[in-house]
Amino acid sequence: MSKPLKAFVVVATALVLLLVLRSIWSFLEPEETILQGHIEAREFIVSSKVPGRIGSVHVEKGQPISVDDLIFTIVSPELDAKMQQAEAGRDAVGALARQAEVGAREQEVAIAREQWEKSKVAEELFHNTYLRIQSLYDSGVVALQLRDEAHAQWQAAQLTATSAAAFYDMVQEGTREEIVDAARAELSMADAAVAEVSAFQADTRIYSWMQGEVSEVIMRPGEIVPPGFPVVTLIDMSTAYAVVAVREDQLSQFVRGATVSADIPALGLTRQEFSVSHVAVMGDYATWRATDSRQGYDMRTFEVELEPVGELENLRAGMSVLVHLGVAKGQ
Repeated sequence: MSKPLKAFVVVATALVLLLVLRSIWSFLEPEETILQGHIEAREFIVSSKVPGRIGSVHVEKGQPISVDDLIFTIVSPELDAKMQQAEAGRDAVGALARQAEVGAREQEVAIAREQWEKSKVAEELFHNTYLRIQSLYDSGVVALQLRDEAHAQWQAAQLTATSAAAFYDMVQEGTREEIVDAARAELSMADAAVAEVSAFQADTRIYSWMQGEVSEVIMRPGEIVPPGFPVVTLIDMSTAYAVVAVREDQLSQFVRGATVSADIPALGLTRQEFSVSHVAVMGDYATWRATDSRQGYDMRTFEVELEPVGELENLRAGMSVLVHLGVAKGQ
């Protein structure tokens, strides 16, 4: 065999050996496990507890929103009518309450005194008349019937005078304390009714209680909306987190507070750190793998939430996340 041929054989043999060794190493080398998840963020529904017709919508999809920004308004003529009714009821009850607290007017007191004085004069007149009739009856001039009629008239005049005196005293004393308390309670109820309607009226102008971005405008001006129905949805990307379905044999690497690395292909980011913030308390069969029959069980998956460590710009909900687990187990 010539020297060039021998050299070729040696080189070829060496290459074959290298390929075999590389194949053996690749087979024996543990593979890295990568789990795919996606980005989510907290979404909020903006609605009103007042039914009515949408008057105006002040936001559009994709618009950034700050706290106390006006989102939409509702037109409700029925609510305006209820406010007028509640205010009229409050005014009426307030007038009665003031009357109960003030008591009778001076003119009413004067009239009561005059009625009392008039009844006293009448009682005195009927008393004197009775005395004269009694004297005539004793002399045998008049009949017993006439004497009894005079006596009855005097007794009636006495009762009238007593009643007039009591009424005069009552007018002077004013309204009873119980009636005043009841009137004040009625006024408090009327004020509460006005406050309730006022609170509903305030909810015809809906302001944002959070910052975020408009993800959807569901209702438009002119449409009738029932109470609590979503009109606008907001998403707050500052609360963004990754959701990954983790098989239970890999769950030990996702202890709450632990840090894992992940790639975000849409942003061209690699090995970004995420912190485990939540592990589902119950697994499911959303994705599962049957174990060897000798092990005798099927592996469940658990939903795991990961919060980014540090701020990630231009992050959007729905972006894919590739989580690196290092050496794969159970492959």
